[in-house]
Amino acid sequence: MTETTKAEAAEAARTMAEPRLWALQRALLAHTTYTDLTHAFHPGQPHFAALPDEHRELVFDVARGDGFTVHRYGIVGQWGTHIDTPVHFVEGARTLDDIPVEQMILPLVVLDIAGRVAADPDAVPTLADIAAWEARHGAVPAGSFVALRTGWHHRWPDGAAMANRDAAGVSHTPGWSAEVLRYLVEEAGVTAVGHEQTDTDPGSATSVGDHSLERYVLERDRWQIELLAHLDGLPEAGALLVAAWPRPLGGSGFPARVFALHDAAAEGGSEGDPEGDSEGDGDRVEGGLGGLG
Repeated sequence: MTETTKAEAAEAARTMAEPRLWALQRALLAHTTYTDLTHAFHPGQPHFAALPDEHRELVFDVARGDGFTVHRYGIVGQWGTHIDTPVHFVEGARTLDDIPVEQMILPLVVLDIAGRVAADPDAVPTLADIAAWEARHGAVPAGSFVALRTGWHHRWPDGAAMANRDAAGVSHTPGWSAEVLRYLVEEAGVTAVGHEQTDTDPGSATSVGDHSLERYVLERDRWQIELLAHLDGLPEAGALLVAAWPRPLGGSGFPARVFALHDAAAEGGSEGDPEGDSEGDGDRVEGGLGGLG
């Protein structure tokens, strides 16, 4: 037997004996793009005005000769790219430790209104947007995660640009609409929603203390991710969303690490952002483990 034949036989044996999920992981790495949808959080970043800023302390430091580096983080749960659980608005509802791991990987639907938002920052999605999406891709899958793409993540971390207030102090930011959320929750049966802005509700509503759309989502036992990034690198349909977070007992929210898996040939871009992600490709990795780190 030649060395080439021996190598081929060894490879064949390895492949035959390989567990199914290991083979799936290799196939994903070889043929899938990983897009990080998470902002790196830090003190001084945009946040809900009533919440305190992050406090970060260097407790031990290799540079000081301590032998190791340890930080202490003082943050609220709703900080940076984060999950809101139902208990955030609803007493006695599900908390972080109640969300099952099965809900941490979901079919991803991207509803793109970035083109309208570029012309009108107060734009919200309509049932016509849903109908157009379903005409292209079929029904919104039950149990999916629906992300609202507005292009707003490009304003991060500029707090003034994120809030986009006029001279009267009214915030002009996009958000969800009642009719679309009602359809997604009550008709399509989605598991969760997410968006690039600070709030579920548009700025015109939050400026007068109206958070009724967020309350609607959480009262119906759904969870959401706020302050998503890089949705413009994703296809409208066909991707998977992975979201993970720590498990504090009884927690209402926490910073989340969120990323998408999608075919490289199906990357996004739209009329609102024809060149895709203007922040560059540093958070998009093809065929490699770097996108998971």
